[in-house]
Amino acid sequence: MGDPAGVGPEVCLHLLANEEIAALCTPVIFGDAPVLRACAQKAGLAFDAPVMSPVEWERDFAKVTRPSVLDLGIIAPDAFEPGTINAATGQAGYDCVNRAIDAAIAGQVAAVCTAPLNKEAMSMAGIKFPGHTEIFATRTKAARSCMMQYSEEITCTFVTVHVGYREVPALLTQERILEVIELTAEGLERIRKRKPKITVCGLNPHAGEHGLFGDREEERIIIPAIEAARSKGINVEGPLPPDTAFLPWKRKTTDAFVCMYHDQGHIPVKALAFDSAVNTTLGLPIIRTSVDHGTALDIAWQGKANPSSLFSALRLAVRLATE
Repeated sequence: MGDPAGVGPEVCLHLLANEEIAALCTPVIFGDAPVLRACAQKAGLAFDAPVMSPVEWERDFAKVTRPSVLDLGIIAPDAFEPGTINAATGQAGYDCVNRAIDAAIAGQVAAVCTAPLNKEAMSMAGIKFPGHTEIFATRTKAARSCMMQYSEEITCTFVTVHVGYREVPALLTQERILEVIELTAEGLERIRKRKPKITVCGLNPHAGEHGLFGDREEERIIIPAIEAARSKGINVEGPLPPDTAFLPWKRKTTDAFVCMYHDQGHIPVKALAFDSAVNTTLGLPIIRTSVDHGTALDIAWQGKANPSSLFSALRLAVRLATE
């Protein structure tokens, strides 16, 4: 359900009522039914899906055939104000995610598709994870993982994600960049059923301009990682200057861009595919996809939220779960 104070409950209501999604899979919202009812009333949306208790879920999860709600009883609608950052909603969103991860690990669900969490609300609740990617990697004990922002228009993966800019250079290693290139190749081959073409971005302006900018990260770290990936048979090139890597002609010949830091890839993805891009975590033992937007507190519970990204995330989850 995501953070209850954001657009998560609203887009989940759209999901429960969508016949196309119901024909593809059986979505189950892990959240709180009273919150969804309150959101439906305030946003002018319908809510008539079956509701289960945790006891009923444990007993009958294999019998669920309709879009449904697992009422976890975590937070009541009068415990927060929609559109407002709150430690209680940060904790509630985190608890919902963990219950869904438990279900995936136990084999009760085929995939987990997440609505947005609010990082500030989670921090207020004392939760140290900066986002979904880190939660899933830790909970599933994944030996290696990375974030992928996937769309037919543009796809990016990330060597570093939720860290400040000044921290990025110290986190770049040949091993980590090679790991992300490998995960990208494996993930896209699984999705597109062919070997992908991968482009790696440089860290510095003009990809360092042969040492004129930065601390020669391209020569010392990025190029050796690319060469190591090529030696393993991966079709990869770079490092390309980030300011020209995403031009239209280059996107037509590239399946994915490996980016060194968060905004290097998130800016072009959100500029080109805001409503259709899907956030997924590669390298996990379970399938996890997510919307590619935040909690949008400014429009929460107002009937304005666009559920397109959530629908795209469900479609990709189904694709990965039924391959």
